[in-house]
Amino acid sequence: MAIMITDECINCGACEPECPNNAIYEAGDQWAISDGTTVTGEYQLGDGQVVMADDKQNAVADDFYYIVADKCTECVGFHEEPQCAAVCPVDCCVPDPDHVEDEATLLERKDRLHL
Repeated sequence: MAIMITDECINCGACEPECPNNAIYEAGDQWAISDGTTVTGEYQLGDGQVVMADDKQNAVADDFYYIVADKCTECVGFHEEPQCAAVCPVDCCVPDPDHVEDEATLLERKDRLHL
């Protein structure tokens, strides 16, 4: 499952540089699949939508840092635990119940993001 940031976030930014997939963004910032990945061209999101890797997408949250579920691998294939949760001073990086995925799915996403 992907990780999400709850509204208890204090916007300290400790999580953002720890993400190996560049899946964490500051409140209000647009995101793209290509940010911090090797993806180019078309990319299919989890909901089936196909986007261009460089196309900017709307921010997921406007009040606090957020994680793009389509880029989150829970650090599987990189680390033993999600690094955002490990460094968060207020424990607001938690499993996202709306994006439950098994390890194989997370590893496949890692491989798609980092060719």
